[in-house]
Amino acid sequence: MRNWFLALIVILTPMLVRAQAPATKSATNPAALADPTIPAPKNSAVFFEKHKAILERGKQPATVLFIGDSITERWTKDGAHVWPHYDQYQAADFGIGGDRTQHVLWRIANGELDQIKPKVTVLMIGTNNLRYGEPDKIAEAIEMIVKQIREKTGSKVLLLGIFPRGLDPTNDEVKLFRGKIAKVNERIAKLDDGQNILYLDIGKAFLEDDGSIQKSVMKDGLHPTEEGYKRWVAAMQPTLDRMPK
Repeated sequence: MRNWFLALIVILTPMLVRAQAPATKSATNPAALADPTIPAPKNSAVFFEKHKAILERGKQPATVLFIGDSITERWTKDGAHVWPHYDQYQAADFGIGGDRTQHVLWRIANGELDQIKPKVTVLMIGTNNLRYGEPDKIAEAIEMIVKQIREKTGSKVLLLGIFPRGLDPTNDEVKLFRGKIAKVNERIAKLDDGQNILYLDIGKAFLEDDGSIQKSVMKDGLHPTEEGYKRWVAAMQPTLDRMPK
């Protein structure tokens, strides 16, 4: 009888563990992460720590909100001398390094926009999806994010086109990335309604005449330097000025 009881425990224990696992765990499997439109968290303690910090920041006032990945997150690091330009708007930075569209969708579904009420939300996301997703799917996910920002905050959305990436425009991988970026941007540009959602492509601000990106502007062809963030401000500010705050 004792042996039978022990055998039953061995059989049932894995089933009980699976039943008690958090519902979001299934969203971290590779199949879910491959689809830009399926909300999913990262299987990372750092991600959840940053998410928690963002929830706290969301309880404070902000006139302008930035949402994105490491390019946005690093405003307060590589662009630390430039970020104070947005102090006039009590700007909040909701960027998390490595985020794809599905991570932002999960963050929104888990409270990040429940309390904050900005006048303008600046969104730039999608570059981390380029290796895994097709342009139409990436664009669809961005459309979903814009819709949820509008529904949850009521703010105007300044939607930025995905920035160009790759130092050398003749490199095959860079050509692939930039080709995808062009297709995503072409589709999301159609979200611009001239009133609640404005689309802005400032990619040329980071490029030289031959299409290259200098390391002094994006040190790795992806993340802006201080000079890169200065160019971002200069290219975006006229449009931001036109939006009610």
